[in-house]
Amino acid sequence: MLFLNTENSNHKNRSECSLKRQAKHSNAISARTASSLTSPLLFLSVFLLNCSMVYAGSMKGTAHDLASKGFGMGENCIICHTPHNSDISVTLTPLWSHEPSSSTFNMYFTEDANTSTRPTGASKLCLSCHDGVSAIDRFGGRTTGKFLSDNTRKNSSNVQSDSHPVSITFDSAMAAENPSLYDPAATTITIGAGSGKTRTGTIDELLLSNGKIQCNSCHDVHNNVVGPDGKDQPFLKITKARSEICLTCHNK
Repeated sequence: MLFLNTENSNHKNRSECSLKRQAKHSNAISARTASSLTSPLLFLSVFLLNCSMVYAGSMKGTAHDLASKGFGMGENCIICHTPHNSDISVTLTPLWSHEPSSSTFNMYFTEDANTSTRPTGASKLCLSCHDGVSAIDRFGGRTTGKFLSDNTRKNSSNVQSDSHPVSITFDSAMAAENPSLYDPAATTITIGAGSGKTRTGTIDELLLSNGKIQCNSCHDVHNNVVGPDGKDQPFLKITKARSEICLTCHNK
């Protein structure tokens, strides 16, 4: 009996060792698989889902369906992003492809915020097409190409002087000094529209970029489900009806 028990014990130990080796092998495979997820294409896909801030939408049929308008050599994504040879000087967004705007802008003046700085962050990336002087096809080393139509272009020196200020800090301190503003850290809002196409959070979480108002505070470059496309409600995160988008931040 002692012999049989010892044999059973040895068999049990061998089984446990085998299971441990299998688990270790499985973990190694999982680690290699996770490592493969850092490939540029998948990283870009994950980024595009996150930066939409609302949902995984589609640009097809919208004003940003530029491939259907003759831009981007038949592709949409490559106008702004590339899986290879990206502009690593642009750190706000990964795998950036488009040539940044080099224009100097006259900023909108307001005493409530410091507007002396030039556009930064997401706003500067938007202006790489919307500055009035940069071609949409200026990506991948190209220096010339087609421009936006006249109704979406302005003189580069004034493109920001008559628009809502961007690249300015909007925080609790500003709201405390100005009661006509909601506290971005404490005010809950909902962006998007339609079933499964909304997201709820604070102003700071859903509208601000690193604590600043930028073009993407109001606009979602990848989605356009709030109202019709075009100049009515172009890529807005919140509807203009009853001035809802304005009253999201402005306490009036």
